Amino acid sequence: MTFIRSALLGLCLTSAWVSAQAQLRIGQTVGVTGAVAATVQEASLGAQLYLDSVNAKGGVGGEKIELLTLDDKFDPKLTVSNAKELIEDKGVLALFMTRGTPHTEALIPVLEKYGVPLLAPSTGAMSLHQPLKKLVFNVRATYQREAERAVLHLAATGLTRMAIIHVDDSFGLDGLAGTQKGLEAVKLSPVAVAKFDRNKPDFSQIGPSIAKLEPQAVMVIGSGTAVVDAMKSLRDNGSSAQLLTLSNNASSGFIKLLGNHASGVIVSQVLPQSPNYALVQEASSMAKAKNIMDVSPAMLEGFVSAKVLVEALRRAGPKPTRAKLQVALESIKGFDLGGLSLSFSTTDHTGLDFADLSIITASGKFRR
Repeated sequence: MTFIRSALLGLCLTSAWVSAQAQLRIGQTVGVTGAVAATVQEASLGAQLYLDSVNAKGGVGGEKIELLTLDDKFDPKLTVSNAKELIEDKGVLALFMTRGTPHTEALIPVLEKYGVPLLAPSTGAMSLHQPLKKLVFNVRATYQREAERAVLHLAATGLTRMAIIHVDDSFGLDGLAGTQKGLEAVKLSPVAVAKFDRNKPDFSQIGPSIAKLEPQAVMVIGSGTAVVDAMKSLRDNGSSAQLLTLSNNASSGFIKLLGNHASGVIVSQVLPQSPNYALVQEASSMAKAKNIMDVSPAMLEGFVSAKVLVEALRRAGPKPTRAKLQVALESIKGFDLGGLSLSFSTTDHTGLDFADLSIITASGKFRR
């Protein structure tokens, strides 16, 4: 992670240079520190890679793009206060790439009050897709689709005994619903369902109780360090179950935190990892130019989200407003990201529906 942090610092310095001449201000409130910091760093790096490349060529319509990021420490209350600061004091055109389901849900009244669009929240919560949120534009697929895909895969391999551990918040319940939907589709029921507190996760009882049931697989729905602690507890209590988690943990930082427990863990993905996709080639090429040799799934999500942002800014025309940007986003039809096509409309703000699985190898890489 040292090279990623160094690269991110370099990009931040570049962004500071841009800020002196930036006219297109985009706001972001996200957990730069806290439980999801490792994944946030990589996603932000991916987004900044693309934005810097656009700014280096003159920006959009001759105007540079500035991404203003405030740290909400993965606290929904700070998410709301940061958003108000970005909107009221900084005058941002849009919010971008928030992280966390309860955090993003808490922003809806703020978006509606100020008419500010939010693009590419890094959450797959169904509540942000259905019913339609007129100011929320999702780039990635839903958690429920990811979870269902993972369960169907395991069932196809013959596994029938699955336990579920989930964070006790709207994100956890959303992932739980998707997992149960997958189980119902193959006429199975979970052998156990356990929940943990988001603010004070404690697996001293959950780990032993789940391990004792000897499930063949355990889906762990949560964020960052909490998921790591849950998986370590299961292993420390003798469980040999296949461990799974969702794409919000698809980062190199997550693998590093898992340490010796990383190998064999299945992590769902919302973007392809194969170099056969032009978007993967493009991101990898830009990363190598910054001496970054590996593009993690989190980096790719940030990269793709930035591509959509730039396309919307271009469509919004000279002197874009928040209202013009919303209309521009809804005008995107069949936008080729590099092997994947993204569309929005006035009745559908789900950009992509791609979902796949990857496994962490012994060498600490994601492999399909």
